[in-house]
Amino acid sequence: MKRYWLLFSQSVTLLLALWFVVATLKPQWLETGQRPAVVPVLESTSPAAAAAGSSYRHAARAAAPAVVSISTSKAPARNPYANDPWFRFFYGEQAESQPQTGLGSGVIVSPAGYLLTNHHVIADADEIEVQLSDGRKAPGRIIGTDPETDLAVLKIDLERLPVITLGDSEQLAVGDVVLAIGNPFGVGQTVTSGIVSALGRNQLGINTFENFIQTDAAINPGNSGGALVDAQGRLMGINTAIYSRSGGSMGIGFAIPTSIARQVMEAILRDGKVTRGWIGVEPQALTPELAAYFDTELREGVMITGVLQNGPAAQAGLRPGDVIVSVAEQPVRNVAGLLAAVAALTPGLPARLEVVRRNAHQQLQVVPAQRKAAVPREQ
Repeated sequence: MKRYWLLFSQSVTLLLALWFVVATLKPQWLETGQRPAVVPVLESTSPAAAAAGSSYRHAARAAAPAVVSISTSKAPARNPYANDPWFRFFYGEQAESQPQTGLGSGVIVSPAGYLLTNHHVIADADEIEVQLSDGRKAPGRIIGTDPETDLAVLKIDLERLPVITLGDSEQLAVGDVVLAIGNPFGVGQTVTSGIVSALGRNQLGINTFENFIQTDAAINPGNSGGALVDAQGRLMGINTAIYSRSGGSMGIGFAIPTSIARQVMEAILRDGKVTRGWIGVEPQALTPELAAYFDTELREGVMITGVLQNGPAAQAGLRPGDVIVSVAEQPVRNVAGLLAAVAALTPGLPARLEVVRRNAHQQLQVVPAQRKAAVPREQ
């Protein structure tokens, strides 16, 4: 009996060893039926599929060719003592001032060669050179500037110019993706991405008329005058300023909305300058304290705390303590809104003001005068 058990064990061991060898070297011998085919699912690598994800390559390709680099130079002011031998002996080459140079960006907005940039990029420049992304260069000619919005219109004479598509900045919302395109620090054209952080930023002390788009897309020195575009590559703003303690980007940048830039550009191309209305008042935000002092129940509008004697507002019958709630049928909710609404009036043409005086609504007709440039915070 013991011999039969030993023979059985050896047979089983031999059969298991044989099965293992066959399963390892010739597994198909053991298959009893047809195995189902396995079809691998491959990830799509087409450009369209990639762009539909997190890539903004199409927006960058659409907008970047129309963004230019602007180089400016200003002849040095001659030192009145430069020809004095003793002055030159002590100061040497310092007797001759060095020319001042600057860098910025711009955006081509017309096939005729018109482009938008910041006023501070080309202010007081004697020479302006514009370089396209394809390497072509041309001198830039100033068509007009508007220091109060920090915008300027230049013209270059080149053929086959790339042109950016103007978008509707009024449709932007906080959280929308935007790209900033420009020439930061002169390193060359650069694209950065971010979102719209806030809209309608004002009272920053940057310009007289402020209605900025705030973004966290990296904007650095040299980006000024460049493009802020949406995810489709449409122009939404002109990059103009940053908040920074170091001189570099800290995630708080500001752009002038396309809606404002377009109005300024059209006025410059039409009249050579921007003409704004002025009525001669001192506005102030309507605070609860002011409302209580002047005995008004309003919570929106702009309190008038001063009226220029014999100015347009005084001639229309406006008084200190009046609250302006609309200008030319446009509601006014804050000081920035009043400044913009009055500036949009045509000098010499009557306009209607709706005011509240001691909780009674009144309609006044005002004939605005032309606003003089660089009169800060006065309308």
